[in-house]
Amino acid sequence: MSRFDTATAQPRADGPVLFIARAIGEILAPWVVLVLFAFAIGLGATDYRIGPALLWAAVLAVFSALLPMVFIVRGARAGKWDGHHVRDRAGRTVPLLVCFVSAAAGLLVLILGGAPRAMILAAIAMVLTLAVVFPITLRWKISMHAAVSAGAVAMLAFVYSPYALFGLLVVALICWSRIVVRHHTSAQVCAGAVLGFGIALGVFLIGGQ
Repeated sequence: MSRFDTATAQPRADGPVLFIARAIGEILAPWVVLVLFAFAIGLGATDYRIGPALLWAAVLAVFSALLPMVFIVRGARAGKWDGHHVRDRAGRTVPLLVCFVSAAAGLLVLILGGAPRAMILAAIAMVLTLAVVFPITLRWKISMHAAVSAGAVAMLAFVYSPYALFGLLVVALICWSRIVVRHHTSAQVCAGAVLGFGIALGVFLIGGQ
């Protein structure tokens, strides 16, 4: 069952559906996806050498996900924005800037440290995605959940196999959850997914991976 929300012109789910949607949004939040992605691409980029894979994956995960998430959670607890998902578009400026700076720092560490090409390309894709999302989100609340997950699928398809594109089914599930909890519209999640996938695809094609 659902009731219509006139403020967002979207149906609001109730009961188990809403619970499931919220759970998906947390379990597959951008920072979680990025951490899992970092270790997955690390294995593929290092030919499954565990030591180097863990090292470079840790760098990518810390700078792209963990440091920004610590900052965002602490800000949310201090009342600077409305929760760790920063649902209010107006409150996203500082968190996105911090994410961009941290991701750029991680990219620099990867380059200077001689990380595998795929890891560097992945970091470039993340930085570029944030650079594009930032000006958009000042006017329109594009979905970071969708952008991050779709970009991860595109990059894993390059590093492993086109079969990784079946991960787009998970992206669709994430997009559905963001709509159900009324954090985004259908247009916002679709735009996020296309943007994240497109930037990752472009970076890896140009980078020759």
